[in-house]
Amino acid sequence: MKWPVRPDSQTDPAFPALKARIIARTGHHYYVDKDDLLLDRLRKRFKANDLPGAAAYAALLDDRTRGAAEWAALEAEITIGETFFFRYAEQFAALRGTILPGLIAARSHERRLTIWSAGCSTGAEPYSLAILLHELLGPALPDWRIAITGTDISTAALATARTGLYGRWALRTLPPEERLRYFAPGPIRPGPGREGTYTLRPEYRRMVRFERRNLMELVDGTAPPELNGFDLILCRNVLIYFEAEVVLGMVRSLGRRLVPDGWLLIGHAEPNPAFAHTLEAVNLPGTVAYRPGGAGEPAVPVADPAVWEPAHPWIGEGPAEAGGPGAADPIAADGPRESVLAETSRSETSEVRSPGDDAVGAGDLAQIRALSDAGETAEAWRRARAALGVAPMEAALHYYDGLLARTLGREAEAEGALRRALYLDPGFVMAHYQLGLLLIAVARPAEGRRFLDNAIRLGQTLPAGAHLAEADGIGPRELAQSAALARSAVEEPAR
Repeated sequence: MKWPVRPDSQTDPAFPALKARIIARTGHHYYVDKDDLLLDRLRKRFKANDLPGAAAYAALLDDRTRGAAEWAALEAEITIGETFFFRYAEQFAALRGTILPGLIAARSHERRLTIWSAGCSTGAEPYSLAILLHELLGPALPDWRIAITGTDISTAALATARTGLYGRWALRTLPPEERLRYFAPGPIRPGPGREGTYTLRPEYRRMVRFERRNLMELVDGTAPPELNGFDLILCRNVLIYFEAEVVLGMVRSLGRRLVPDGWLLIGHAEPNPAFAHTLEAVNLPGTVAYRPGGAGEPAVPVADPAVWEPAHPWIGEGPAEAGGPGAADPIAADGPRESVLAETSRSETSEVRSPGDDAVGAGDLAQIRALSDAGETAEAWRRARAALGVAPMEAALHYYDGLLARTLGREAEAEGALRRALYLDPGFVMAHYQLGLLLIAVARPAEGRRFLDNAIRLGQTLPAGAHLAEADGIGPRELAQSAALARSAVEEPAR
């Protein structure tokens, strides 16, 4: 039987109790004020089980035969998983320049490192660490015992992690040379756009193992004793799910699971002054890290351009010289700007509104990002285009429209969307960068170089600690370097 009713949080009387039950079990306090987002994810499970709403679904969760499997499926559904490699370039610069070299030197006799990526989603974070250690240790790697463990509550995410198979979205911050260095082209995924995939090379995959774990174990006393003695723990963008008291308990527990000279990294938005009671905050360029012990006020992260290090310094030199190719015009669009906006009004909406009228909210963009990061590219693209019908002057929506269209193999539409983003915001550095990469990929290198030049110039001009819109933590200097590397791979015509 197919149920015609589409429940919502106001009309489904059983929803509040189900929501409270989910939060109690998973600790995901994140959903306390996000009914629409939670219900949107619940509807997928209602549909998968052919159920009319929250009451019937709660009964399924109680079922002795099917309940455990459905809980696992639900936990996978409601966990918003980021999947791209080398996320937060400042932290990877700190790992490469300070944290891992220090640990390698300190462990030079036993030659052993133990690392935990807590809340690893589909594996991009622990695999990024494997790549980094592979490069840092070089020929000495076979003499070391490297134990990298990735854990997550989602069985589906862990299954993906074990395959090492990723779409272009997960590699969106990597220049083409790095993609070929670390990944082999994989099979084409079926469905709209027939997206190409990339398989992580085996020398990196075999450095990581994966386990299913719920981080609530850290505070309810059920964590196993062997989950201990780590040199480095990363628990980034996981703590945002939990309420403050639970977060403090988790951080204390994570600190106790470090060796005395170990390191803890959390997300940029997650530090709390209360952590200083049990951990020592260490101020590193662009980020703050934690070590066992300590008291007093935590350090404040700063970005110091004098000691800045790129995320991947082994792949090439620094950004282009000032006055070089980065001196291009801020927007290298081919054709009059009026035609770009005219295309926007025709293709997205019949009513052009000012940027402040009914502008798309942060929740809309967050949902589009979440769907994208969960691999639901087609649905994310549909949501982005629907949001553009309400807010056609929102540059970030055009940017995601472009990225997602490209992922779906719709290069012409992607180009138009990225150009519209730049019309609305000529200083949108990531749009310059992505449009440059797109034009090079479709065999238009001269145009692509111009947009990469813009990204280089803007990245060098902005302060080192400036926030780049939609850059997922990448700093201006890192972005400029990536653009310079991509540009250097495209030969300019002989003069």
